[in-house]
Amino acid sequence: MHNIAMSQLQLSHALESCGDGNNSAAILKESKDFDMMLPSTAAVSAGAGGDGEMGTMTEHIVSTWRGRMAAAGLAAMIVVGVAATPTFAATGSGSATVQNLYDTLLSTMKNGRTLGESGRFVQLEPVIRRSFDVPTMARISVGPAWASMTEIQRQQITEGFGRYISAIYADRFDGYSGQKLEVTDEQPNAAGVIVHSQIVKANGDPVKVDYVMRRNGEAWLISDIYLDGAISEIATRRSEFSAILKSQGVDGLISALNRKADMLTGTTAKAF
Repeated sequence: MHNIAMSQLQLSHALESCGDGNNSAAILKESKDFDMMLPSTAAVSAGAGGDGEMGTMTEHIVSTWRGRMAAAGLAAMIVVGVAATPTFAATGSGSATVQNLYDTLLSTMKNGRTLGESGRFVQLEPVIRRSFDVPTMARISVGPAWASMTEIQRQQITEGFGRYISAIYADRFDGYSGQKLEVTDEQPNAAGVIVHSQIVKANGDPVKVDYVMRRNGEAWLISDIYLDGAISEIATRRSEFSAILKSQGVDGLISALNRKADMLTGTTAKAF
């Protein structure tokens, strides 16, 4: 397998409204409120790697996992397994959202070679958009700069963010060879729930992957991902986006997101 990467896309139809975000103070407050959702023991790492231009924590999850498996001579893919707990199967639970994502990943991996890069992207993107709160993730990752952006720029960044995440998944989940990804627990916190899971290698060694979830109507959506309880996807992206915005501006960030997605999938960003 290649690596795995953060999920996906923008959850356009399932998400809450992005709001007009015209108030910088409101955006900063939202960022602080979002911090309440994060595991209290998490120490955010600044060392998540990537391609220099758009490195991501999720890519770090994959490369870390891949490196550990390679050391044991293991193939890289995931068998999706979910603990047999009634709560996990319940409609509208955070665990159900993660399980549905895993089910689709498993199907895609088993047909990965036949589907090819673009086929995997087409199959995964809709599920990513239903599983991740991409608009909120994009807005918080951008930070205060969001307030001064036009509505078109916000739409372009959100779309590019979603395409980029979807493309990473399509690139990383490209084959199947028997590993396990298990949902192990779900715990409430101040602003939602945290769904705990682990990637179990063939030798039995687990790698923790935790999902921070927020409720949107009847759905629970993924708002952040933590590797080993320490590396936050949102914190990593915020640092990356800030650097690109400073050096290349809003258009540079939009271009960087879409360029990477285009390169990975052979697809083209839609015009606005």
